[in-house]
Amino acid sequence: MMFDSSDFPKALEESTFESWLEAGRNSKISFAYLLIIWDDMEGSYSPVYVENRSDMAAYSKYGDSPEPQALVAAYDLYSESRVA
Repeated sequence: MMFDSSDFPKALEESTFESWLEAGRNSKISFAYLLIIWDDMEGSYSPVYVENRSDMAAYSKYGDSPEPQALVAAYDLYSESRVA
């Protein structure tokens, strides 16, 4: 399980995370990053794929934002390293 602590709203299955990485890598658009977004209205995580690291700035960080959607984490699609 990922995000399985009181710092996050809910845990995320690693299999779901892995499927999101694979979907981003297999996209016809050359995405570089997977953003994991928490949606307060839906009560769930969702993936957002972006081409440039600067695209992450469009999302406020979870815990710092009153917005209903917030960035929980960002990963490089190919190295799988966390970048935000």
